[in-house]
Formats: sequence, C-alpha cells, structure tokens
Amino acid sequence: MQVVDIISPERVFHGIHAISKKRTLEQAAGLIAQQLPGLQANELFESLVGRERLGSTGIGHGVAIPHARLKQSGTTIGALIKLAQPVDFDAIDRQPVDLIFVLLVPPDANEEHLKILSQLAELFSNSDVREALRDAHSSEEMYQRLLQFQPAPSS
Repeated sequence: MQVVDIISPERVFHGIHAISKKRTLEQAAGLIAQQLPGLQANELFESLVGRERLGSTGIGHGVAIPHARLKQSGTTIGALIKLAQPVDFDAIDRQPVDLIFVLLVPPDANEEHLKILSQLAELFSNSDVREALRDAHSSEEMYQRLLQFQPAPSS
C-alpha cells in the first residue's frame, strides 16, 4: 500500500487556522470526521491526543504525522493539512509545524501501519516535497503535488 492509496482530494485541507497543537488535532479530527460517515470527531480527537501524550509526532522540518488506531475503521485512512500559520508541535527539531499528515489505521494493521509511517517519513524528508506542498495555493493543488512525488505503480 502506498500513500496515494489512503488519501483522497476530499481529505486534503489547505490554509487551516489553528493556534496550538491541541487545537490543530481537534480541527483535524473534525475535518476528517466530516468526510467519513460513522466516524466521531471527539473519538478521533481523543485517539490523536492519546498518541501525542506518548511523544510528539512532529518529525522535523515543519512536519507532523499524528496517527491513531481506530476500532471503527476497517481500512487505513490519510489526510493532509496545510496550516495557515505554523504551530508549536513539540517537534524533535523544535521547529513549528505547518504540514500535517494524519494517519488512521485499523487496530490489527500493525505491519501496514509501520510501512505507511516509514513511507510518510521518507516522503516528508524530501525538501522538494515539503516546498511543493507549501507553495500550493489550494487543497486540489496540494493533492496533485502530492501525487507527483508518489512512486509509479509496479506492473
């Protein structure tokens, strides 16, 4: 499974306003829940906050990859968010975060969870990817730019 398999244009959000890590996670949960019937924003928020308590998901270079396991999810789901202004996310490099990729996985998808996290970390370690996403002017443009950096499907 590739990153492109878990995200859709409807789950890419450009220019979201937030003032803190907690508020960012709360808004992310609300935006994602609006796109996925049956998913409760408050449950998603609590799952994301619970994971953050274990350690920040801010991976550096202004990027965070908050992730959680969801009982009600039968499939892996991703969402990409570009904040209007960076927020403190307790990232490993102490830099504020403006690019957030939320990853939601079913409870038993351990190997898939680790594989996707690894792909995301590799993807966002590329400065060209970060710059392209930051330079996008809309959610659709962000989605298209993300697709440009995905590996070609194997035949």
